[in-house]
Amino acid sequence: MTKFSADKVEKLLIRAVNWLGDAVMTTPALAVIREQFPGAEIVLLANPLVSALFLPHPAIDRVITFDRNGRHRGVRGRFLLARELRRERFDCAIILPNSFDSALVPWLAGIPRRFGKKSDGRSLLLSDRFVPANDMTEGHEVEYYLHLLRSFGITGRVRQPYLTTTAAEQAEAIDRLAQAGIAPGDILLGINPGAAFGSAKRWLPERFAEVAQRLSNRWGAKIIIFGGSGEADIVSEISAGLQGKCLGLAGRTSVRQLMALIQRCSFFITNDSGPMHIASAFDVPLVAIFGSTDHTGTAPCSARAVIVRKDFDCAPCKLRECPTDHRCMTAVTADDVVQAAQQLFAEISGPESKYLTNLRLEPHELNS
Repeated sequence: MTKFSADKVEKLLIRAVNWLGDAVMTTPALAVIREQFPGAEIVLLANPLVSALFLPHPAIDRVITFDRNGRHRGVRGRFLLARELRRERFDCAIILPNSFDSALVPWLAGIPRRFGKKSDGRSLLLSDRFVPANDMTEGHEVEYYLHLLRSFGITGRVRQPYLTTTAAEQAEAIDRLAQAGIAPGDILLGINPGAAFGSAKRWLPERFAEVAQRLSNRWGAKIIIFGGSGEADIVSEISAGLQGKCLGLAGRTSVRQLMALIQRCSFFITNDSGPMHIASAFDVPLVAIFGSTDHTGTAPCSARAVIVRKDFDCAPCKLRECPTDHRCMTAVTADDVVQAAQQLFAEISGPESKYLTNLRLEPHELNS
C-alpha cells in the first residue's frame, strides 16, 4: 500500500462516527490527522448531533452535516450527498465508522483514496484497508482509532480526548447558571442519570438523588441535573428527591449548551454516556457507574475519573435492556459512589495532588 505524502493532500474528508461519546473518543485521532496534514483543509462529515461537537474544534477546518432523516434520507439522499461531496474534490477520505453505508458515500463521490477498516462487506468500497490483528478485539476505543491511523502511516503526538467551547458559549452558561442562583465561585455538582443507548446503562434515579444530596451537604455544592428530552421523568424523579433544590435541564440544552454547562461543573456523577465523555474531555473530575457496558473499551480517558462497577458473570452484556434483574446496577450502592467521589475530590483538592499534573489514559476503578 502506497502511503500519501502529507504535502500532496490538499483536501481531506473524515467520516465521523455517529454517537456523541464515540465522537469524543475520536478526538485524539483527529489531532493526529491534523498534525500529519498541517497544510490540508480537513473537513468532517457528520450527522447533526455529532456535528455540533466540532463547531468549532481545533482539529477541524469545516463540518459538512448530513441528515439521514431529512434531505439525505434513503437511497436518493445518499446519491445527493455523494454529488455534494464530489463537487468538493477531496483527495482522500478517512472513514472512522465500520458500517457499509459510511464507506459507500465516499466511493459514490469518487474520492480517489478511501481509508477504513475492512468489515461489513465493504472491502471493494475502500482503496486502503485496515485489517486488525486478533489481539485487537479488546482495548479502548481511543487506541483503536489511533491504531487504524497508524496502519496507514498516519502518526503523531497522542493526546487525551478534548473539546472546546467559545467565549460566548461560556458566558451564556455563566449567565444561565446565575439566573438559577449559581454563582461562578460556587461548587457545581453535575448529575447525569440518563444514557441514550438504553435503560441497561442507567443507575437508579433514587440513588442519584441520595448521592447528590449527600455530596452537596458535604461540599456545599449546587446541583445541576442533565438529561435528554426523553429523560424528563428521570430528572423529575431526582429533583423531587432533592425537594427541588437543583437545576433540572432535561431536554433544555443544545449540544453546545450542554458542553459549556458541563465544562462549568466542579464534579460530575454519571452513567456511561455521551455527557460522561464530554465531561472527561473538559477534564472535569467524575465518577462513572458502569454495568452493562465494557469499561475496558469506553471508560473516560482521564486520571480525574473513577469507575464504580460490580463483577457479575452476565456483565458486560452490552444489551439495551436488561433481560433479568439488572443486578450489575442495583448492586452499586449510594455508599459506593459517595466514597469514590469523596476520595477523588480529596485527591484533586490537595496542594500536591498528582491528578493536577500527571494525566494518564487509564481511569481509576473501584470494584468490590
